[in-house]
Amino acid sequence: MTATQVSELTPLQELSARIGNDPLLTQGSTGNASIKLDGSLWIKASGKWMADAAREEILVPLDLEAVRQCVSASVDPTEHYTSASIETAMHAVFPHRVVLHVHCVDTIAWAVLRDAPAQLEGRLRGLRWQWIPHVSSGLALARAIEKAMRVDAGTQVLILGNHGLVLGGPDCRAVDGLLEEVRRRLSVTPRRAHPADYAALWEASEALEWDIAEDDDVHALGTDPVARGILAGGLLYPCQAIFAASSNPAALFRAVPFSGYGNGFTGSYRNRPFLILEDRGVIFNMTTTPAARAMLGGLAQVVQRIGPNVPLRYLTDDETPDIYGVLASRYRELSSAGRAHS
Repeated sequence: MTATQVSELTPLQELSARIGNDPLLTQGSTGNASIKLDGSLWIKASGKWMADAAREEILVPLDLEAVRQCVSASVDPTEHYTSASIETAMHAVFPHRVVLHVHCVDTIAWAVLRDAPAQLEGRLRGLRWQWIPHVSSGLALARAIEKAMRVDAGTQVLILGNHGLVLGGPDCRAVDGLLEEVRRRLSVTPRRAHPADYAALWEASEALEWDIAEDDDVHALGTDPVARGILAGGLLYPCQAIFAASSNPAALFRAVPFSGYGNGFTGSYRNRPFLILEDRGVIFNMTTTPAARAMLGGLAQVVQRIGPNVPLRYLTDDETPDIYGVLASRYRELSSAGRAHS
């Protein structure tokens, strides 16, 4: 690596590390960053955590023109560059020198609303932004962004329906400033939830030989009736696919009653990755990875920012085969090592 490359990549690594350590922006290894430099696309490697950018190499260099040729030929670049982020095509076609993709919980709380574009219009007025209706990660998302850029080539902010936030700019400082501005405009105060019932959680976790969730906020998924109602409606965004080993993944996010561990409780739920216990909180299977636990924490942050009785846009049956197929398999394979995702 040349001295010039080091000087250019260092700010991106520093930005990635700071963002990666903010659970309101990235959960586990979600999110990715890139810079276009001397004909190369330096992008976060698949399975790496942005939080680790200050202590290990998380960026891989790809031939930018070759990546773009893949997209032009309707080939997902990750078929050739298996070490690269699943969002490589998106980073290649979004023309800005520095591109940042985060799973900002405030943004997602807006992006799952049925009337999200109308809700966002006033809040983002004055910014060069566009709404991208939900499409699968990879080539389909890259195509949608190419279409959006034909509408406004100066677009710097993309709100991805049921997904997250993408920002672009000439350098890391500009992108960082844009991120803070979008966060300020889309900030939502989370709803307060009842505290967890740790006595019941201890009883359930002892019966199953599981863990009680260490993140106090995640227990809101069980103790807050609004949160339980939202989750009962279906899946909100693709990160939930990391738990999609079930034939009915949405059922994993529906709270179950708990009045004691008798009556077949352990036999019914032992193979699940986690349990949301109604009015009690959340417990995790010992085999559930840090990445998956972080994902559930992010989900709790999103749901606590969604108001009661608002019209939500859940993922449809037509959208789930891809999410529960190729992407879910890849997410689970990566997260089996503990540190993984896009």
